[in-house]
Amino acid sequence: MNNRNTIAQIKAKKAGEKITVLTAYDYATAQLLDGEVDVLLVGDSLSMVVHGLPSTTAATMEMMILHTAAVARGSNQSLIVTDLPYGSINTPQEALANAQRLIASGAQAVKLEGAKIDVIEFLRKNNIEVMGHVGLLPQSVALYGGYKVQGKTDESAEQIINDARALEKAGCFAIVIEAVPEKLASEITAAIKIPTIGIGASPNCDGQVLVINDMLGMTDTQPKFVKTFASLNKTIKKAAKDYAAEVKAKKFPGKDNCY
Repeated sequence: MNNRNTIAQIKAKKAGEKITVLTAYDYATAQLLDGEVDVLLVGDSLSMVVHGLPSTTAATMEMMILHTAAVARGSNQSLIVTDLPYGSINTPQEALANAQRLIASGAQAVKLEGAKIDVIEFLRKNNIEVMGHVGLLPQSVALYGGYKVQGKTDESAEQIINDARALEKAGCFAIVIEAVPEKLASEITAAIKIPTIGIGASPNCDGQVLVINDMLGMTDTQPKFVKTFASLNKTIKKAAKDYAAEVKAKKFPGKDNCY
């Protein structure tokens, strides 16, 4: 039975229960997370944490389509939002064609970075739901000289607030706020009527998102804004070590593991 969360349900949480978002990139993980969080984000972070590439800009449309389809097959409750990858929205028409491919693969909405107002308006005119993204924009990180907190100056903070307002006006149903001071994230959340999803932002955002690999302790380095809720790195390494030791010692497979 398919009983997915709807865009309307996510928007309605603005004044109430916090919105929970985690990234998901595959069928098995989607099965485990489905219904536990409100939204599954097929993020372009998959280029780094799944494919071992140096940045999110290496994600391709083919990657995003493949992983979106896998997550869709593994879930039927959580809303699925997929990132439009770097280089996929050079024109409104190109953005629409690529967004339609992601929707056809199983996403209910797409996410794109920055105040691309003409693109967002064109997508909305063609019935594509859009999640916005302000603050630190990973696809543009080279312009910042690295992954740095944004909105520290009055001018920068005002621009980010204005971008958030413009995204709301263009028709976004929610906005991710990444790596900005807590005060600024709170101001943006209060200034707009659509939900804000924080990552390295403020607990006053209407929801929170984390990369699943970071949250589960599967990565070697953790940004300040991450809290690890498990230590799967150690668990998986120990399991692999124990398995290898038992095979070499001829303890596995045992009688119970044979036909």
